[in-house]
Amino acid sequence: MIVTYGCESWTLRKNEEIRLDAFEIKGLRKILRVSWTAKKTNEWVLNKAGVKRELLDTVKARKLVYYGHTMRKQGSCLEKEIMQGTMPGARRRGRPRKAWIGNIKTWTGLPVEESIRMTEDIDKFLYIVCLFVCLSSLFYVGCLSGE
Repeated sequence: MIVTYGCESWTLRKNEEIRLDAFEIKGLRKILRVSWTAKKTNEWVLNKAGVKRELLDTVKARKLVYYGHTMRKQGSCLEKEIMQGTMPGARRRGRPRKAWIGNIKTWTGLPVEESIRMTEDIDKFLYIVCLFVCLSSLFYVGCLSGE
């Protein structure tokens, strides 16, 4: 999908999550030829199309898989250092902006060190990612079959 191009590097704030959901519904309305002025709810549009919201969960899953891929790299690389926040220097004044790694901590519910350890076992980490995606939206039915 074109809309998710480069989504692995996005820092998702609440505003971006709302905009992704709105974009998904807008696209479905366009496909179904339902005007935004028609008194049809988003749930009606989803039922009519026979789909569930999955764009945001796809973005989250791709970010988690990219995180695992990068953390498993051997040696020192710039991507890994940036993700872990080990770059030298002082931070700016004021409230810290939401960091990319903040999304990962929120979604996994794990501290950074523990999530890094979990990425070392690829099968276990992909199971955790799949479980997260399944529980968050239940759109990917076949992910728990490979227990």
